Amino acid sequence: MTENNKKKQTPRRSPRQRRNWPQGPPPQQQKPSKSMAIWIFVLILFFMAILFFNSNRQREWPLNYTQFVKQIDNGNIATLKIKGLEVKGTLVKPIPLPMGKGETAIKSFKVILPAEDKDLPEKVWAKNPDAQIEAEFPGSSVWVKTLATALPLLAVLILWILLMRQMQAGGNKAFSFGKSKAKMIDAKRPRVTFDDVAGADEAKEELQEIIEFLKDPKRFQRLGGRIPKGVLLLGRPGTGKTLLARAVAGEAGVPFFSMSGSDFVEMFVGVGASRVRDLFEKGKKHAPCILFIDELDAVGRHRGAGLGGGHDEREQTLNQLLVEMDGFETNEGVILLAATNRPDVLDPALLRPGRFDRRIVVDMPDLRGRLGILKVHTRKVPLDDDVDLEIIARGTPGMSGADIANMVNEAALLAARRNKDKVSMTEFDEAKDKVLLGPERKSRVLKEDTKRMTAYHEAGHAIVGSFLKHADPIHKVTIIPRGRAAGLTYFLPDDDRTEYSKEWCFDTISLLMGGRVAEELVMKRIGSGAYNDIKEASNLARRMVTQWGMSERLGPITYGDHDEQIFLGKEIAVRRDYSEETAREIDNEVKNIVHECYLRAKNIINEHIDQLHSIAEALLEREVLDGNDVKILINGGKLPPMRKEEKTEAVEAKAEATGEEKESNPEPGEGETGEGEEPNQTAD
Repeated sequence: MTENNKKKQTPRRSPRQRRNWPQGPPPQQQKPSKSMAIWIFVLILFFMAILFFNSNRQREWPLNYTQFVKQIDNGNIATLKIKGLEVKGTLVKPIPLPMGKGETAIKSFKVILPAEDKDLPEKVWAKNPDAQIEAEFPGSSVWVKTLATALPLLAVLILWILLMRQMQAGGNKAFSFGKSKAKMIDAKRPRVTFDDVAGADEAKEELQEIIEFLKDPKRFQRLGGRIPKGVLLLGRPGTGKTLLARAVAGEAGVPFFSMSGSDFVEMFVGVGASRVRDLFEKGKKHAPCILFIDELDAVGRHRGAGLGGGHDEREQTLNQLLVEMDGFETNEGVILLAATNRPDVLDPALLRPGRFDRRIVVDMPDLRGRLGILKVHTRKVPLDDDVDLEIIARGTPGMSGADIANMVNEAALLAARRNKDKVSMTEFDEAKDKVLLGPERKSRVLKEDTKRMTAYHEAGHAIVGSFLKHADPIHKVTIIPRGRAAGLTYFLPDDDRTEYSKEWCFDTISLLMGGRVAEELVMKRIGSGAYNDIKEASNLARRMVTQWGMSERLGPITYGDHDEQIFLGKEIAVRRDYSEETAREIDNEVKNIVHECYLRAKNIINEHIDQLHSIAEALLEREVLDGNDVKILINGGKLPPMRKEEKTEAVEAKAEATGEEKESNPEPGEGETGEGEEPNQTAD
């Protein structure tokens, strides 16, 4: 572009400028006002002047009291201005003070006196006769000094009064360690009745008789009967012991005091026994009444060096409890109701007649009991037309009342999450699986190799279990991780089992071996996924030999003295009462049983290898199969097409698993369930 073209070129305008400009030359741009620049310049000068004068102003340097007295003695005080405890002044001769790495000379100073000194001017004039002094001492009356002295005492007095009031404010007594923490059930609160309790009919009948005795004692006393002094509720966790006690409180119509066994013994010696005495004193004042102690094993453990160990304070508390329940003095009209799931650790003196006259076992609910519990907990839950409570009750053997209540709650939450107005059978099925098997962990993506091995492992369990006559029916097979397991095959009995037959034990060990056999035959390698199966099979075989007398070689003899927690299902110790030779025979017999079942499972899978592949491929495609799906595949049929939602989830999971495998690029053998992970489980 030439120089002339540059001159002729008109300035470019934005569209907005072209739209607003009128015809003719463009308007002149407004220049900044000169007055604005002048004002900015004046402000800058003003701030510079302030900084200049402040820099030249002599600063008052703080001195300590010792330095101040030294300057007075040296006669170096020129002026002083005293105001109470604060003193400011100037020096006749500047003094050097260390400042950083060097020194600075100061002339003005300030100092804070440790106490007010009205004789300070005379002291200064004595050494500095030419000093100019201004003194001002604020007057302080006698009342102000008195108030300043009395105020801390007044605060302590108020605090003490509040503390004393708290000490006498009902149950929360600050220093009343010996008073019991029993809470009296308020009659105005929403009460629980026996109509809210299901699945424990025998226990309800026993407790209703206690209530009737309290309401009408003459009916029983006319024939020479006496009221039971104590009632002990025994049972597994979740069976409804505390709920029964709450129902008694709602039905009794008499005062009801509740307390936990752990509330008796605390850090102070003698507190437990004192609280026991106070608890029964309250009971005597409100007789007839019921005293309820929950978790009795916390205070009623075996004394001495027996089971549970010795503890002086707890033993003293237990001794006082024994005396109060059946000692020299009688407690007419006071019934002690207690609950525990550890009767095996209770002291024998506590369990004898005269103390706990009745022991009521609250067992796991049967079919009828589970149906009643479902009806109780679904009162306020809107149910869909397809919900059949009897089918749900039949499908939940072994569940406690707490488990069923949790299942109903999970189903209601699941329906609410899906924005439904009613809870359908689908939500109940999923809630049951969640309670029995654990929550699904769809976020845990298995690699393709691990997923295939898991599918064949679970298919092996399903195949073997399907061809065994005495094994439990298959409920569900899944390769979706649940809880800490990578896959699960769940077998659910048709009815409540009260005993185990020899045939059932052999079939159960065989189906436990099915997963390991399938891995070995199809995948040509063995992983650690069968760890839990092998452990369960070994324990079951050992119990067959040592406890149930199911070994033909060793005969119907029990080997070893087993101490178990009765209602918790855990073995504490096994005392060996047999020789080394017998122990060797037991080990050989256990080994033979497991090996025989292993070969049995291997024969079943070899005979039905095609069905094994069908179930494994269906698991890889659908991830979840129920009992009916397994039956269809075993009979050579085809499963109905997947729903759109299920198909979408399966495709997404497979794509995610493939992507995860490509990103991680595992080494050979990586991806198997190893140490630190939960192995595949077969729930029985």
